[in-house]
Amino acid sequence: MSLNCKDCTSKSCSAKDKLNDETEHEFLDRQALSSRMCKIKHKILVLSGKGGVGKSTVAANLAIALSQDNKVGIVDVDIHGPSIPTIFNINYPRVSQGSNEKTMLPIDISENLKAMSIGFLLSNSDDALIWRGPMKIGVIKQFLKDVEWGELDYLVADLPPGTGDEPLSMCQMIDNIDGAVIVTTPQEMALADVRKSINFCRKLKLPIIGVIENMSGFVCPKCGEITDIFKKGGAEEMCFNMNVPFLGRIPLTPEIVMHGDAGEFHTPSSTVTEIFKPVIERISGKNE
Repeated sequence: MSLNCKDCTSKSCSAKDKLNDETEHEFLDRQALSSRMCKIKHKILVLSGKGGVGKSTVAANLAIALSQDNKVGIVDVDIHGPSIPTIFNINYPRVSQGSNEKTMLPIDISENLKAMSIGFLLSNSDDALIWRGPMKIGVIKQFLKDVEWGELDYLVADLPPGTGDEPLSMCQMIDNIDGAVIVTTPQEMALADVRKSINFCRKLKLPIIGVIENMSGFVCPKCGEITDIFKKGGAEEMCFNMNVPFLGRIPLTPEIVMHGDAGEFHTPSSTVTEIFKPVIERISGKNE
């Protein structure tokens, strides 16, 4: 892992590859981005084909679990609907200037976990950002290039649903992404869009770490009985048919909902931790 572009001997660095096709400003911009990302060992994208499947909940719990033994950053790339501020209960402007006027410091969630989101920059969490693609891409680039992440073991990216500007830009800006974790719910309406996410990854040659079936049954808090509100097993069957890893099921429980709304995922209950543990272990194991 190179810590300084001047000392870098990599022949595959994208900053060097495009030197002949770019202006000096574009080259220096890409070099700064590559230099920042070179200090991060592993990059994981959390994707979903459809909104409302619990992608941000999975991304947050993945980052929290990894941060127990690693230095981790989580970047919220959902510009129009950022969820990370709510999940971590940071709902007002908190971003500070970095070592120079062009850089920013991420928010410290815990000793080993830091985060960045457009929500940290808004004076009102209800403000709507009515932006076209170029503005969104510019902010995403800032979050990668101008945020002083430092040396990290993992960077987890929480992306908006779909296969548009944001996930495409992330794949183009970051070299050597470890892979994508794709989140779905069991019913066919969600699975139809997740198949598109899988094909998106394949077309971009982005490794697929696996698929998580979220909201896989509702656990009654009184009797413990499981009711399959959204059916069950659809994601596993899809993974078998499309030859991608199935990472496991996450049930819908009141604890997960309450901790998410209360912004308490950084100090999750043992129940929530145990629910996510098997799935998180499979993800982290694939990136050792």
